[in-house]
Amino acid sequence: MQSKRYSPDLTPPWKKQRPAPEVPADPDLVVEEVGTGFCGAVIRCEKTAEGPTVTLEDRFGKHRVFPMAPRGFLLEGKVVTLVRPQNRPAARGPARTASGSLAVPGARARVARAGRIYVEGRHDAELVERVWGDDLRIEGVVVEYLEGVDDLPAIVRDFSPGPDARLGVLVDHLVPGSKESRIAAEVTGSDVLVVGHPYIDIWEAVKPSSVGIPAWPAVPRGQDWKTGVCRALGWPENTGAAWQRILSCVRSYKDLEPQLLGRVEELIDFVTAGDAA
Repeated sequence: MQSKRYSPDLTPPWKKQRPAPEVPADPDLVVEEVGTGFCGAVIRCEKTAEGPTVTLEDRFGKHRVFPMAPRGFLLEGKVVTLVRPQNRPAARGPARTASGSLAVPGARARVARAGRIYVEGRHDAELVERVWGDDLRIEGVVVEYLEGVDDLPAIVRDFSPGPDARLGVLVDHLVPGSKESRIAAEVTGSDVLVVGHPYIDIWEAVKPSSVGIPAWPAVPRGQDWKTGVCRALGWPENTGAAWQRILSCVRSYKDLEPQLLGRVEELIDFVTAGDAA
């Protein structure tokens, strides 16, 4: 008698999961890992002894590595299986500005709003222009710089901020109990927003890895911080040239620390929300 042959898989057909669509993990593809909820853009794929992996980068520049497991990711809310891309040109996604915003090809600069953003120093203004310049021109937001935070109360009085002319201010080293925090509290109001980052100087807001150094050096109190940094790194003690060297390493928001990114975005939102023109 001929014996019957059975499949070792006794799962009823209606209970079996359908295979998820396979999607090439092309650079800049944005997906969500189902187990952790981590959402980011594909940076690279690698072949390891345990199997292929994919590295994702979120909007704050944080990297996470995940195995390319079946049904392991969500793409536009649907479960997919990521696979290594073939040796072909990757599909190009929408062009983005240095800040990560969607680029608007051929967009003309908007007439300047009444509102303004002030930053503490020329280096700060140049860094904001480098990363957010395209966005600011589309929104019509002008960035100016203070000679020093001590001038801020007089600037606010002369500016006369209002609902249709909001003033946003970015201050270095804005920490509790500092002179900067006391001045910020004095001028803050419904039409004035003062935010800051914890760094001694805007230089520190650039990621050390982008500059090619392991970390920003500690400079003894009482010593000019920028000059001390140049000495510690073995750079010529020319702070202007040092800044140009640092600025040249900044290509996008990915080269900046999240503590600065969030504050600048907050200021742009504040100033643009106050002008209905």
